[in-house]
Amino acid sequence: MKLLEYEAKDIFREYNIPVAKGYTVTKAGEIDGREKEFGDEIVLKAQIDVGGRGKAGGIIITKTGDAMQEASKLFTKEIKGIPVEKILIEEKLPILKEYYVSITIDRSKKIPVILFSSDGGVEIEETARTNPDAIQTVRITPILHEIPSFMMRRLLKDAPKELAPVINSLYRVFCEKDALLAEINPLVVTEKGIYAADAKLVIDDNALYRQGIKVNRDLTDRERRAEEFGFSYVELEGSIGVIGNGAGLTMSTLDLIEYYGGKAANFLDVGGGAARDRVCNAVQLVSEMPGVKVIVVNLLGGITRCDEVAAGIIDAGVPQKVVVRLAGTNEHAGREMLKEKGYDMPDTMEDAVKTAVEVAEE
Repeated sequence: MKLLEYEAKDIFREYNIPVAKGYTVTKAGEIDGREKEFGDEIVLKAQIDVGGRGKAGGIIITKTGDAMQEASKLFTKEIKGIPVEKILIEEKLPILKEYYVSITIDRSKKIPVILFSSDGGVEIEETARTNPDAIQTVRITPILHEIPSFMMRRLLKDAPKELAPVINSLYRVFCEKDALLAEINPLVVTEKGIYAADAKLVIDDNALYRQGIKVNRDLTDRERRAEEFGFSYVELEGSIGVIGNGAGLTMSTLDLIEYYGGKAANFLDVGGGAARDRVCNAVQLVSEMPGVKVIVVNLLGGITRCDEVAAGIIDAGVPQKVVVRLAGTNEHAGREMLKEKGYDMPDTMEDAVKTAVEVAEE
């Protein structure tokens, strides 16, 4: 789950990472004058979970006396389609130099990797593409509680050594908060010292409970319902709904859809032993996704009974065409039930996917 900037900065403060003075408001009328202590100019930052806020008008530099007026305007905006419901009012830092630092997981090595660049305040992906030598990386075993000095020297090169304590504190945040990403962009040098001018923190969904987070805000309503049902579910952007049992079978179905020129709308693995009501819930959930024209149900009956699957599909009664491929336990009974109701049942997974792609293209 992604934390908003002010939430990440609250955590940074706990770990002695310097951040600018600021406070949040949910309406312009909550501005209480504290910003007058920040100087002649302040920064208003929309607290939304999207990248590129500044380019989209979500970050405003203004005179302190105009805080309420500018906040009122910002609250009326949508930034990349998301309404502004909270604003961070923050002092404007006198920046001398900007850097970039982030910590994430190197999935190929299964260990944290730290990225550092002297080109802060820019999109790191673009820097990696156009000037890869500008990014230093080190990989570190998570059993270490801080970054060893030799690694830090390799990371910073000619950058000020005063950045090292902040980067070590960020590493502690990453480890202790079960983060998948901890990022400061930019990490700035000012006349007053070093500050995290921005903050990004993504917590592993599997560790939210351990971190005291009860609700995953990143989930859509359907994703939240899928979680309650116990489904493995991911929303994509196509028009072909996909339901399988087992991650491998479901992923193979997605691959075939791509191969035959279609686009999957989702990944949904109902798991083994899917009973009638479970299948019904899965089909209805996928049916509710906007833009889904056809649904592929690709299930192999082992501990899963095909007649139970068939009953669940029929119970769902969704408006979209449902293409069903069943094989395994009680396959004949399941196919007969679906045949009586007029469902399309190709014999192979390839034929089922081809049929779905054709329907989606109509």
